[in-house]
Amino acid sequence: MSRRQLYSLFPYLARYRGRIGLGLLILLCNITASVSIPYILKLVFDHLQKGMSARRLWFYAGAFLGIILARAGFQYLQRLILITTSRYIEYDIRNDLLDRLVLLSRSWFQRMRTGEIMARATNDLSAVRNMLGPGLMYSANALVLFVFVLAIMLRLDRQLTLIAFVPAPFVILAVQWFGKRIHERFERIQSMFAVLATKVEENLAGLRIIRAYAREETEMAAFDDLNREYIRRNLRLVLLSGAFDPLLASLLGLAMVLVLWFGGRAVIRHQITLGDYVAFNAYMMLMSWPMIAMGWVINLVQRGSASWIRLREIMTQAPEIADGPGTDHRLTRVTGTLEFRHLNFRFPEDSSEAPWRLCDLSLQVPAGTSLAIVGPTGAGKSTLAALVPRLYEAAPGSVRLDGRPLAEFPLAILRQSIGLVPQETFLFSDSLRNNIAFGRPDASEAEIRAAAEVAGLASDLERFPAGLETRIGERGLTLSGGQKQRVAIARAVLRQPRILILDDALSSVDTITEEHILERLREIMRGRTTLFISHRISTIRHADNIVVLDHGRIIEAGDHSSLISRGGHYAGLYEKQLLEEELQTV
Repeated sequence: MSRRQLYSLFPYLARYRGRIGLGLLILLCNITASVSIPYILKLVFDHLQKGMSARRLWFYAGAFLGIILARAGFQYLQRLILITTSRYIEYDIRNDLLDRLVLLSRSWFQRMRTGEIMARATNDLSAVRNMLGPGLMYSANALVLFVFVLAIMLRLDRQLTLIAFVPAPFVILAVQWFGKRIHERFERIQSMFAVLATKVEENLAGLRIIRAYAREETEMAAFDDLNREYIRRNLRLVLLSGAFDPLLASLLGLAMVLVLWFGGRAVIRHQITLGDYVAFNAYMMLMSWPMIAMGWVINLVQRGSASWIRLREIMTQAPEIADGPGTDHRLTRVTGTLEFRHLNFRFPEDSSEAPWRLCDLSLQVPAGTSLAIVGPTGAGKSTLAALVPRLYEAAPGSVRLDGRPLAEFPLAILRQSIGLVPQETFLFSDSLRNNIAFGRPDASEAEIRAAAEVAGLASDLERFPAGLETRIGERGLTLSGGQKQRVAIARAVLRQPRILILDDALSSVDTITEEHILERLREIMRGRTTLFISHRISTIRHADNIVVLDHGRIIEAGDHSSLISRGGHYAGLYEKQLLEEELQTV
């Protein structure tokens, strides 16, 4: 991890500097207690050689027991404070990650797979938490303990300490070599986990299609291949990590053999006391913890740093659509007058040579009127509707609201003023009540039921087992296509928007229900702006103005009667649908 990326974690740590400081203070007390134990052993052995009374022995035993109990208490407190702090930081990072995700544009989500996002929000976030929790605690513990023990060992016997550190250069080389490769392999594991998560998400979302096409075995085999690759990459990391810890333990064992040989000879020659020798070996055992912890901490840090880089890729992503310098925050109301001025638009992912999705389109929609947009598939109808709430960004000034460019309105005010029923209905795995009240969580029971009545859901509510409290399953699994669309319409109507956009929102509804919904919509949207997008003439025939799009251009415009009288594209579509209805009744 680069220094700049490391610094980006400091704001999260700074929020809990008090807790971290207290945890590190307790950690210091724990280490002080730990390094006191070998010193007591030194005193005991030195006094045993000279002769020691039972009273003094009881004193040392009591001191030994007290220090052990104190150390246990300090260990508990340091873990309680530092580990829980890492959970708080994880909570903050998760919130910031979601805050960033909801600001990013649709084009970004088209480039990033859902499984990739889920992998970063779960696996990567856990790796960062482990780095900031156990990783921080054990690295601080190992570093401070190493300094304390080294100082004491040098004081006991400088020459023996130098001998004990003969393997140190090999430890440093091993740490550098293994650390780099652990980081690389963990990055590959996380990338593979994202692919695996994407496959699971797609299979669960498309379960009906998989069953309908009898593709269960094929999908299971494909998942098995991905799963095997994920396991293979994990095993490669396990082999590397598994070799690292024994290597450090072997180097530590070599140091202890050197101390045993040279220290034992020093005791025999009376160059050091038996108490010093016992204490030195006890400190060597204490030194083994930093050596062992070093391997584990490096593993945690390398995993956490790789994951933090992946998370930062999302958290530093600038929203393509956001309030800017030209935003006028004094604008708090929307009247509903829409205007498109010589609008040319192509999607951000389109190449510069690609044809325009909307080409030189000019159109006015006065406040309180209804506009219907009709045309063949791919004509640009939904694209035009998506530009109004700035789900995509048009050229500056080409889309205007109440005589102002859209970008002058605060994004929150703009979108709060719009009720959108998209072509692809999305419902949450929640109750009907919460799905309808999604845009207005504070709506009363009467308001929710009134919105449901407008959307033609009243009779359905009576048949549902728990009424508004009925759980509708993942993406509204228990509802029909028409019921899903009507829930989405009720959700939009409940907001009482100044602008209502219905993007083919009645395609799954029968004609009788459609007529009921349109009649009620005309009542409640009186004085408000409505945009209809539909393939059905019955849906749009009562609109104040109708435009026909083809290849991103307006080829016809007018009301229903005038367009029929012209005998153009709209009239042909109308006659075709009339013929289809007649054939259905035969």
